[in-house]
Amino acid sequence: MKAIKHILAAAFAMTALAGTALADKGWMTDVDSAVAKAKKENKSVMVEFTGSDWCPPCIMMHKKVFSKSEFVKQASKNFILVKIDIPNKDPELKKKNSAVLQKYGVRGVPTVILFDKEGKEFTRFSASQFPDVDKFIAHLNESLEKKDMD
Repeated sequence: MKAIKHILAAAFAMTALAGTALADKGWMTDVDSAVAKAKKENKSVMVEFTGSDWCPPCIMMHKKVFSKSEFVKQASKNFILVKIDIPNKDPELKKKNSAVLQKYGVRGVPTVILFDKEGKEFTRFSASQFPDVDKFIAHLNESLEKKDMD
């Protein structure tokens, strides 16, 4: 009986961890892998830095923009999408992804950084400046146009 309890506890823990490690449909969770994919597909990379369980603007952006299928469909035409989450409820993921924030000099969330297919940053901004799908997509397109003019 004791062994069954341990097995069930381990299975539950693995399921919980697997769920937090997965990004939303259409999103990756590793910047380097996304850059490699972007290079193959001739796209740019959009990285969203978020605090999904404690940051009110992040939660709002997820609800109004990033979780919407129309956003993922439109943004995926030109970008490989990456979500870097630093949730309070998952200390292991928070520690891992805090190092990613530090690597890119992100000081607050929600922050979005856009990279070209070579992994070179070409702009960054606060995601909450564009709180609906249309405004966010318009800003992404403007950023791409500006990058292409440089």
